[in-house]
Amino acid sequence: MRLRLPRRPKILVAAGVVLLLVVAGGVGAWLLTRDTEAAATTSTATVSTQTISETVSSDGTVAAARSRSLSFSVSGTVTKVTVDAGDTVKKGQVLAVVDDDSLVAARKAAQAQLTAAQAQLSEDVDADADDIQLASDRATVVTARASLADARTAVSEAVLRATISGTVTSVGISKGDVVGSSSSSGGTDASGSSSSSSSGGTIDLVSTGRFVVDGTVAATDADSVTTGLQVEITVSGVDDTVYGTVSEIGLVAETDDSGAAVFPVTVQVTGTRDDVYAGTSATMEIIVSQRTDVLTVDSTALTTEGDATYVTVLVDGVEEQREVTVGETYGRSTEITDGLSEGDEVVVQGFTAPTGSGDDSGQQGQMPDMSGGGMPDMSGGQMPGGQG
Repeated sequence: MRLRLPRRPKILVAAGVVLLLVVAGGVGAWLLTRDTEAAATTSTATVSTQTISETVSSDGTVAAARSRSLSFSVSGTVTKVTVDAGDTVKKGQVLAVVDDDSLVAARKAAQAQLTAAQAQLSEDVDADADDIQLASDRATVVTARASLADARTAVSEAVLRATISGTVTSVGISKGDVVGSSSSSGGTDASGSSSSSSSGGTIDLVSTGRFVVDGTVAATDADSVTTGLQVEITVSGVDDTVYGTVSEIGLVAETDDSGAAVFPVTVQVTGTRDDVYAGTSATMEIIVSQRTDVLTVDSTALTTEGDATYVTVLVDGVEEQREVTVGETYGRSTEITDGLSEGDEVVVQGFTAPTGSGDDSGQQGQMPDMSGGGMPDMSGGQMPGGQG
């Protein structure tokens, strides 16, 4: 049943507040009077040396170290395609062939022109022709020789060869296709130069087992990143750390998703990997500086008095205060440049969490029981637990 108090409600509310304050004070007194000594604890730590690295982070994507999109740079009809997608090929292996009848004919004609030009020059020399005629003859020979070289190259390029060892990812050329230079295909020929094809067909290759990671670094970090720096790479799906080397730094800034300026960076993955795949995401830590054999100690072992810094060293079981000179701070460790040696045992300060205690009656140090939902009885003018 709910108790109604129609008179003097403000006074009753105030009294309730006082009652709550008294209870709060009682709880506070309980907290103050319980056995809550927070004991200081000590332990020892060994002074050691470590390697300190400063790194620049970068997110990137794994890609094949090399890729080629190959197409014919000469005109002709494809007579043979020797590979399919998924095939593994070696550098120099034949991928496709075009009909070279017209190319061979052009080479023979160029050879004939060179022979004629050389004969004319020889004849004019024997006839003691003037310098102008001889200069013209020599120019004709040079031109004919260049034409023959081009004709020979065209014949050799009737055979499309792999320019790298790797895996065929796609084949866009079929037997019977007419290829030529009437329209650009965006690929590269067997010599690695730009080429074009009327059919637009290419054969695409990627290197096998060799990878790079393409990423970006913030503009503020770009100056500290140089080629040749070592990189630790975490690749999605690979448990072990993958290592690499910075191989290229972009000179032109780009804009990332947040609108900030970043510079592209390419990292060459070290060695051959069979557990890494192109298109996988990766996180890189580029090591921009590294110090070895840095003497460090747990920072909590240090105390400062004025301008001096001290540690407590444990020597044959006896504590000894010693002044030290500190250097850089690395996380929870601090560099010691003078005053300690590797292997020294230093005292590290700590604290134990406060714990309560009570007597056998369970009264001392315990919170008053309010599990019944009522206020503690203070009618006798005493605090819970028998304290006045």
